[in-house]
Amino acid sequence: MQRYPFPKTELHCHLDGAILPQTLFELATERGLPLPGNAKNPEELTPFVVYGPDCVSVNTYLERFELPTQILQDKEALERCAYELVVRLHDLGHIYTDIRFAPQLHTRRGMTQREAIEAVRAGIDRGLEETSHEIVIGLIVCCMCVGTADLNHEANLETARLAVEYHDKSVVQAMDLAGAEGFCHLTDFADLFEIANKGGCPITCHAGDSQEPVEIRTAIEVFGSKRIGHGHHIINDPQLIEEAKERGVTLEICPTSNVQCLTQPSYEAHPIKRLFDMGLHVTVNTDNPVIAGVTVEDEYDHLKESLGFTDKELVRMNLYAIDVAFCSEEEKARLREKFVPYL
Repeated sequence: MQRYPFPKTELHCHLDGAILPQTLFELATERGLPLPGNAKNPEELTPFVVYGPDCVSVNTYLERFELPTQILQDKEALERCAYELVVRLHDLGHIYTDIRFAPQLHTRRGMTQREAIEAVRAGIDRGLEETSHEIVIGLIVCCMCVGTADLNHEANLETARLAVEYHDKSVVQAMDLAGAEGFCHLTDFADLFEIANKGGCPITCHAGDSQEPVEIRTAIEVFGSKRIGHGHHIINDPQLIEEAKERGVTLEICPTSNVQCLTQPSYEAHPIKRLFDMGLHVTVNTDNPVIAGVTVEDEYDHLKESLGFTDKELVRMNLYAIDVAFCSEEEKARLREKFVPYL
């Protein structure tokens, strides 16, 4: 049962962090893959794929992604997980969500990046058909930072070029750069964003999550990104906050993920309310809903209880999300209308 009557949006949701333990168990069993802890059922598997007390660092948190990555190495698994996520989001009251994934992470057993994109899009389309297109889904493909930029440069170039190609086919809505911060500077990935920008493919970019806001400045000023994944450390640069407001930048903030990954010490200390009150456009997202063990409504609960957000402010952040959604202006106008009764 939904606790908040208004529609929900989400700009930052990773596919590999959004797969239910039941699905992981079934897919792993079908493929003969060993399960952590020799789990005999989904309940025994859950502690290995959902955040828990053993997650004492970002590294132990990231270990939760290993099983989903092992499983998502064929078209059938990718399509099923994308399909199930769309249906689940619809049932949770979402009317717009961007789903993102890194196609290069799904080539371990011979699948190409192109095939991975097509499989995810097929799953999304099946989910949209089942839900009578009552939800709008965007697909974002992620380039990856796995260390220094040269380690997977060719794979990233392929992702960027496919983002442009499939954007022209209305399959991919945008390109992103995800992965670990701090190994190198974002400027080392400038050629990827140049490909996207020249090809007319919109962009977002992970920045300012575990690192200071200098990388947010790069994403905004060098790449021209109007959306920043996470970005909460912008609070440490008042001048950049003003510049972001002037440029119409929106932050894709994921409160629970930030607390779990120790990039913020607590919900109470999270700067999202201060940024909102300063007039910066911020949005609320789960990042990895199954791994984090949260829904968007759970995030709303945290923001109200710990930071004093009102329901109308939550609605306003949903409208901020619609403003920067990767869909047509006509679609945005239709989606905005659904929020009018709640303003």
